[in-house]
Amino acid sequence: MIVVFVESWNNQFKKASFEAVSYARSWANTAGCGVRAITSASAENASQLAQYGADEIATLELAQTGAGIGAQLAGLVGDAQGVVVAGTAMGKIIAPTLAALTSGALSTNTTGTPKSTSPVVVERGAFSSKGIETISLNSGLPIISFVPNAIGIKEEAGAGVMTSVEASGADKLTTNDVSVASGKVALPEAEIVVSAGRGLKGPENWGMIEELADVLGAATACSKPVSDIGWRPHSEHVGQTGIQVNPNLYIAVGISGAIQHLAGVSASKTIVAINTDPEAPFFKAADYGIVGDAFEVVPQLIEELRAFKAAN
Repeated sequence: MIVVFVESWNNQFKKASFEAVSYARSWANTAGCGVRAITSASAENASQLAQYGADEIATLELAQTGAGIGAQLAGLVGDAQGVVVAGTAMGKIIAPTLAALTSGALSTNTTGTPKSTSPVVVERGAFSSKGIETISLNSGLPIISFVPNAIGIKEEAGAGVMTSVEASGADKLTTNDVSVASGKVALPEAEIVVSAGRGLKGPENWGMIEELADVLGAATACSKPVSDIGWRPHSEHVGQTGIQVNPNLYIAVGISGAIQHLAGVSASKTIVAINTDPEAPFFKAADYGIVGDAFEVVPQLIEELRAFKAAN
């Protein structure tokens, strides 16, 4: 059995949730076994996980922290052949906790499904995602934490048997306050990301970035200096020490392209850079570059996109 932890946000499933089940289904097909999805008892319509390959859907009252959830899972995985956890902010805490408690073999930043199962062999991003390495999980429980938006969603019906379970190991930490990012599209799973840096000169100019994102149906992001000085929330910080993204399109506006930022966006399928400095490092990593003033280029881009959408 391949066990997959399925995360929910405000009791709702998102793309990363279904992608996790799809990943587990693909692995299970290769291994010749079933898929057991474990999710929150408060998640709405948990039965829908069956359409992405879950043969069993187990619900439980989850601990309030990633470490607590990892401890709970450690008591539930039993003789599983493997475990899947999406590499979300919460997942990056759950997976190593589970690995430590089960003496498991963990692959983080995974970008592909297992090529074989005895032992489990997968590809993962290495050297700040500038390279791809193939690793073998040779001993212990194989645990895979994959990069959201790297695998994709595939509908493949599973049996979908619903069960309710209890788990010990929940920590005693409590949550006093919850801050929810206000973006329309969740950053880690966004197909398109519009990001900006200090080239925007101040937070009062972020309206055009949000407008461009709205036209494209994109998520908004920013560079580390922008979040550090309080122009944008830290939940939008993309880079080596922030959120790593893997969209089909990444548009960088007024960002120089320091190596720490590039490490978080290098997996993007297509990168567009807009900067006044023709020597900006971002242009070396970009598929398309526009040398120009963002305050002139972005409004024109918005206008053209709106005209294109109106005509089509």
